[in-house]
Formats: sequence, structure tokens, C-alpha cells
Amino acid sequence: MKTGTRHKATGNSKKKCFCFALSAILFALCVSVQAQQPAKIPRIGYVSGTGDPKTPGFQVETFRQGLRELGYLEGKNIVIEYRYTEGNQDRAPRLVAELIQLNVDILLTVTSPAIRAAKQATKTIPIVMVTTSDPIATGLIDSLARPGGNITGITRLTRDLNGKRLEILVEAVPGVSRVGVLFQADSTSGPIHFKEYEAAARVLKIPLQPLEVRGQPPNLETAFQTAVKGRVAALITIRNAFTAFYRKQISDLAVKNRLPSMYEVSDHVEAGGLMSYATNEAESFKRAAIFVDKILKGTKPADIPVEQPTKFEFVINLKTAKALNLTIPQSVLYRADRVIK
Repeated sequence: MKTGTRHKATGNSKKKCFCFALSAILFALCVSVQAQQPAKIPRIGYVSGTGDPKTPGFQVETFRQGLRELGYLEGKNIVIEYRYTEGNQDRAPRLVAELIQLNVDILLTVTSPAIRAAKQATKTIPIVMVTTSDPIATGLIDSLARPGGNITGITRLTRDLNGKRLEILVEAVPGVSRVGVLFQADSTSGPIHFKEYEAAARVLKIPLQPLEVRGQPPNLETAFQTAVKGRVAALITIRNAFTAFYRKQISDLAVKNRLPSMYEVSDHVEAGGLMSYATNEAESFKRAAIFVDKILKGTKPADIPVEQPTKFEFVINLKTAKALNLTIPQSVLYRADRVIK
């Protein structure tokens, strides 16, 4: 081989080695930079129908607990942006819009107005709902097995239990001749749900008295005066964000006016109400955390079946029964899943 050719080959070899070394250094730098960049922390937007920023309430705390059990720690590997309707469902669209502006990764909505507002506002952000209504009948999803779109979650079958609540109330308070139904009259759902109770009451031959509540602050005292004048012997409260926010006042007024009360969620009983028959609320919000986890791990909402409860919880507050001077029959007590003493 000629000397010039040998030098040329050697030069090419050195260039190749240099290029390889440079590529290796650049690759190592890229890997190092990527390793130094913090992973994106998912952000959840939560529109709550109960509580407020100072006292978030049982639903929020249970959801947080569910996330912790799945390994999520707020401020470390997950961020939750909370918004509260504070009894005013008209705030829901604005709160949903605020969360969308924050570019949250998932919306968790637990009131019908918030769920509808979220559905109208975004087709891309996954929505996890915890709803008391039939999500198919209300047009939120296509089916339970294949919800379609960007919404999935849990339906608590609250309306399906209307007749059972009336049955238990009549058994627990023998001699009841007239039942008052307290509901928010200036909401879209309140009057509809009252009619649903009327249908169940006709089967049981129990007269109902509508107790309509309106405005902010609400005219709760007036509603209970109507109950007394109408000779109402017991009370059922229709649950929505409005009555949930004022649950303590409603429970106190029921005791003050000597009205045994039945509720659609157990937190009313914990606030001093007499009884509730409903889906286990803690289980519903722990399950909501599981839905959030599945979506964060890549499953599309359209592919996650909407869940229905398989177990219901009957709760009695004996302290309230004592305050009402009411003796709950043993046959009813034996059926209680939880008794507050």
C-alpha cells in the first residue's frame, strides 16, 4: 500500500472515531437532561357539591383516601384543584370553566349541573362522574358497558330507591299518615324528583306534601312551617348540592319540629338526621379514585364501564330518635347496617 493511501485511511478512521465519540457524548447529554427534567404531575379538577374550602367534607376526604391507597400523594405525584358550589348549583358551569382553563388532566364532577356543564364544555378532557341520576336517561352516556365519549364513572341509583325509603320510613314510624318531601323548587331536578316520589307513594297509598325551598339564603324555616300546618308526620329530603350544603340546618329543623326524617345520603344522618337508605357513599368515592387511576394509566373513559352499586346501606341515628322521643321498632333496628349512638 502506498504511504499516501495509508495516511488517508488512518485519517478517515480517526474521523469516524471522533464522530462516534461526539454522538455518544451528545446522547449522554440528552439522557442526562431528560433525567433531570421532572415528570409531569397529573392535575385533577374536582367540582364538589358539598363542603367548602375550609371544611371539604366526607366525599372529598374519602376520595383523597382512595387516592392515597393507590399510591397518590397530593403535592408530590398528583395535584387536585378543588371547587365548591357551596349550595348554589348555578355556579357549576363557571367552576368547570375555571378548571378547564387550568388544563386539568381529568375532571371529577359529583352534581348533575356540574356533569352537564363539563360534558358541554369539553370533548377531550376525561370526566369521572358520581351521579345520583340515570346517566343513560339523562343523555350523559350511550350505555353502562360502553359509555362512549369522554365520560365514565359511577351511578348511585338514588332515584331507584325512592319506594324503599318510603317503606322503611313508614315501618320505623308507625302510624304515619302524611309524609313531607323537601326539595329545591328552583332547580331543574327538584320538581322532577318529587313527582318520582309521588309515583312510589301512590303504590304505598301514602299522601305526600311538597315542601318547596327557594332562594339564597333558603327559606327553610318557611318550608317547615308549611309542614307543621299540613300535619306532616315525617320528612324525606331530596338530595342535591343545595340540600347537601344545608344538611345540618335541615336536620336541626326536623328535630326542632318533631319530624322523623329519611335522607338519600348518610352524611345527613351524621349531621343529625334520623335515617338514610342509599348506596355506601364511602365506597362510591373510593371507586371514583380507581377510575381516575385507570385514566391516568392510559385507559380511555369510553372503554371503562359505568358502575352501578350492588350493596345499599341503611343508617339510623339513635341519638336523634331519642331527641324525637321515638322508639324505633326492633324489626327495623335489626336491618340497619350502621347505628349511630
